[in-house]
Amino acid sequence: MTAFIGRLPRCAMSGMMVATCVVALSVSAGAHAQTETAPAQGQIAPPYAMLLRQAGDAPRLAASEADIRRAEGLSEQARARPNPSISVMTENVAGSSPYSGFDRAETTVQYSQPIELGGKRSARMAAGQAGVALSQARDRDARVAFAYDLARAYAAAEIADRRIGLAEDEVEEAQSDLHAAQALVGAGKEARLRALQAQSALNEESAALELAKANRIGAYARLSALVGSEQPYARLSESLLDVGAKASVVGPVDPRTTSTFIVAQAECEAASRRFEVERRRATPDITANVGVRRLDYENSTAVVGGISIPLHIFDRNRGNIAASRAEIDAAEARLAMARNEARAEGQAAVAELAAADARVTAAADAQATADETYRLARIAYEAGKSPLVELLSARHGLGAARGVVLDARTAHFEARARLARLAGRTITGEPIQ
Repeated sequence: MTAFIGRLPRCAMSGMMVATCVVALSVSAGAHAQTETAPAQGQIAPPYAMLLRQAGDAPRLAASEADIRRAEGLSEQARARPNPSISVMTENVAGSSPYSGFDRAETTVQYSQPIELGGKRSARMAAGQAGVALSQARDRDARVAFAYDLARAYAAAEIADRRIGLAEDEVEEAQSDLHAAQALVGAGKEARLRALQAQSALNEESAALELAKANRIGAYARLSALVGSEQPYARLSESLLDVGAKASVVGPVDPRTTSTFIVAQAECEAASRRFEVERRRATPDITANVGVRRLDYENSTAVVGGISIPLHIFDRNRGNIAASRAEIDAAEARLAMARNEARAEGQAAVAELAAADARVTAAADAQATADETYRLARIAYEAGKSPLVELLSARHGLGAARGVVLDARTAHFEARARLARLAGRTITGEPIQ
C-alpha cells in the first residue's frame, strides 16, 4: 500500500502528460485545418512565370505601353509638313468716289505655302524616332522592374506563409511546454510560478502568430494589387524560394547591358536630337505666295506672286538652344551615373549572393543544433533534471534559429533577384524583351 501511494504522483504525472499530448495534437490539428481552409476562400495565384505572362494588362505595364503609343504619335506628327493657306481679299470698294461701288473692285485669291529651310523637318523626324526609341527603352526597363517587383511580392507572400508556419510551431511548442509545466506543478515538483512563466511565453507566441497572419494578409493584398487582380489571391501554386534557388546563377553583369544604362543612353540620344531641332529652328523660313487678281474696272485678270521672309531680329531661339544644351549635359551625367551604379550594384549583388549562400548553410547547421538542444532540454525537464528556464531558453533558441534560416533564404532570394534584374532576366532565368 505504501509503495502504491509512492507511485501515485508518477502515475498521475504520466496521465497528465498523455492528456497534454492529446490536447496539443487536437489544437495543432485545428490550427492546421484553419490555416488550410481559410486561404481556400480566395483564388490561387498561378506559378510566377505564368503570372508574369498573364500580367500584361497590369496598370504599370499598361501605362508604359501608352507612353510608347504617345511617342509613336509624336514621331508621326513630326513628319508633317506645314499646311498651306488660301486667302481672298477685295480692294477698292465702299470708299469715296470713284471707289464708292464695286466697279473698280480688285479681288485677289492667293495660295500661300510655308517652306522650311535648314533641315528642320529632318531634324524633327530624327527627334521623333529618338523619342520612340527612348520610350521603348523605358518600357523594357519598366518590364524588368515589374518582373523584379512581382518576384519580390510573390516571395513576400510565400515568406508570410512560412512565418505563420513558424509561429504556429512556436505556439504548439509553447502549449506543450505549458502543459508539461502544469503537470509538474500538479505533481508538486515545480512552483506555480513556472506555470505562469510558461503561460506568459505562450501568450507572447500567440501574439506573434496574430501579427504573422496580419502580415500575410498585407503580402497577398500587395501581390494582387501589383498584377491588377480584382479578387485577392489567397494561396500560391509554387514555392518561388525553391524555384529561385534552383535557377542558374547569372554571372557578372556588363553595366552597358543593364536596362537603366540603356535608358540613360537613349535619353542622351533624344536630348541630342532635340538640341538639333532647336538649333535648326533659328534658321528663318520663307513663305511663297501665288494668286490670281480680278480687275473689274479693266475686266481683266492678272497673276500675283511673292515671297515673305521673317526677320529674326528679336527672337533667335537662343534660350531654347541653351536649355537643350544643358539637357544634353544632364543626360550625359545621368548616363555616367547609370554606368557607375550598374557596375557597383552588379559587384555588390555577386558578393551578397556568395555571402547569402554561406549564410544559408550556416543557418541550417545552427537550426540542426537548436533542434537537438531543444529535444535534450525537453527530455531533461520532463525527467525533472533541469529547470523550466532552460527549456524556455532552448525553445526560444530553436525559434530564433528557424527565423534565421528563413531570413537567410530571404536574403539569398533578394540577391538573386537583384542580379537577375541587372541582367534583364526574371528570377527563373528567362530574358525579358
